[in-house]
Amino acid sequence: MYKLATISFFMKTTIVSLLLFISTCNAQSNYPQNYFNSPLDINLILSGSFAELRNNHFHSGLDIKTQGKEGLKTYASASGYVSRIKISRYGYGKALYIKHPNGYTTVYAHLKKFSPTIEAYVKKKQYKRQTFEIELFPPLGALKVSEKQLIAFTGNTGGSGGPHLHFEIRDNQERPLNPLMFGFNVKDTTPPDIYELFGYPISKNSHINGKTRRIKIKVKKQKDGTYKSERINAFGEIGFGIISIDKLDLASNKNGVNNIQTLYNGKKSLYVNFNRFSFDETKHLNRYIDYDFFFSNKKRIQKLFIEKNNPLSILKSYSNNGVLKIENDSISTYKVIVSDFKGNKSELRVPINGVYKNLINPKQNNTELQQIYASEKTNLKKDHISVEIPKNTFYEDVYINFEVINDTLSLHNASIPLQKSIDINFDVSNYQENNKNYLFIGRISKDGNKLYYSNTKKHGDRLSTRTKNLGSYTLGIDKENPKIDAINFKNKSWVSNLRNLKVKILDKISGIKNYRATINGHWILMEYDIKTQLLTYNFDDYVKIEKENNLKIVVTDNVGNTSTFESLFYKK
Repeated sequence: MYKLATISFFMKTTIVSLLLFISTCNAQSNYPQNYFNSPLDINLILSGSFAELRNNHFHSGLDIKTQGKEGLKTYASASGYVSRIKISRYGYGKALYIKHPNGYTTVYAHLKKFSPTIEAYVKKKQYKRQTFEIELFPPLGALKVSEKQLIAFTGNTGGSGGPHLHFEIRDNQERPLNPLMFGFNVKDTTPPDIYELFGYPISKNSHINGKTRRIKIKVKKQKDGTYKSERINAFGEIGFGIISIDKLDLASNKNGVNNIQTLYNGKKSLYVNFNRFSFDETKHLNRYIDYDFFFSNKKRIQKLFIEKNNPLSILKSYSNNGVLKIENDSISTYKVIVSDFKGNKSELRVPINGVYKNLINPKQNNTELQQIYASEKTNLKKDHISVEIPKNTFYEDVYINFEVINDTLSLHNASIPLQKSIDINFDVSNYQENNKNYLFIGRISKDGNKLYYSNTKKHGDRLSTRTKNLGSYTLGIDKENPKIDAINFKNKSWVSNLRNLKVKILDKISGIKNYRATINGHWILMEYDIKTQLLTYNFDDYVKIEKENNLKIVVTDNVGNTSTFESLFYKK
């Protein structure tokens, strides 16, 4: 019996240990380790982390520093085939997508150029379609790549703010994942910083320190590295928000954190995990942050409670959507734990006294504003301007300012985020016929000193634009032709020693819409760098160059004004 009992106990212990081992292994092997290699042959130093908070979206990859320069060799992170190539003057600039046998896709963006084989494939398509901006989906296996094969060179194309490589890993549903989960090693020994804490009274009779609206709460870092706020007096349903960043070793950039946990009296309240999201939900970052505060202060408060119509999958509620219920004469503690991917943590403790008191500043609705019911379609019209707002454009019912004075629409301000686009329409039938073709709808800058072109459609006497920004809009007029200037050559000059031709194009009012360039009547590829406003033609391209050549460039702005540039050049 003793032996049987011993064997039974041994078997149970072994099974439990085995199950724990399998569970641990499964947790570690949810994502393949050491399958993907670094796309660069330098140490990984990041200027941007995964799911970092950006304008209207979460950052979908890692921004890898390239030593402040362009042209570093970029390698396939694993074997596979090129599934997509996209070149745009905005966004990712020149981007390459590689599909791998394990179902994942890696993305390489802001590239300067592709490897010779891929570059030739792309240019052939560009010349066939006669366009610089292009999106290609090569046939399966047309562009196979092996592990660590040269595929491109780093750059600064598209919406990049400086030379770097944007690198992503996506799953088979095209959801971006944190590449650090796949075994990439980035040095980080410093815990995140918690800069500021804010309190939010939520229910009708709630308050924090007698205030019924957002309130800043003093925070002090303790000698042990933790943070502690001042003791607050509160009542009713309240929530909190923080401003927090993480800094990696070897870089001064302010990066995003990896996860945030909150506890109320020792019990889990909310968990925020920044390791995966979908592109369909990324716009809802504007519901996660305090968008009104960001509009005014350019700082992002992360709200640690889930508001109505916030579908973000990164949020997990354990209790009441992270909202606390503070009762009178109670004493409680709220804790926030902020972590980076390496597990470095910072803790913030908030002591709370439950104190009921009469509201000093009760919430009131402004009856002079236009009420918008989020669940209903709304049409606003005054004089010759109308606004069409689809249902569920706003996250909740709101009061907004709607005013029309002459040709200017004041549609509140951009402090309220929108889920969908709205349509703004101007009736221009009262304008003289010779001016109508030069009109466009523009968004007035916050300081009122600049007019930004908003993509304008013309339907007879009606101009319309679709936008996701509230604010002030008016009619602009653009009768100026774009400017075109040669940069590295002159008319009737010899260019035998030049590798390329560079031309600057500029339109200060409505902006450049398109351009077309030819040499001796044959279309040529001129790459457009919107940051420098340069068009560049490379002499290595397919066009036959004669001794005497005629370069012709036609540039059109967004209202249709056109300029033509012609120049002779000589080349041996």
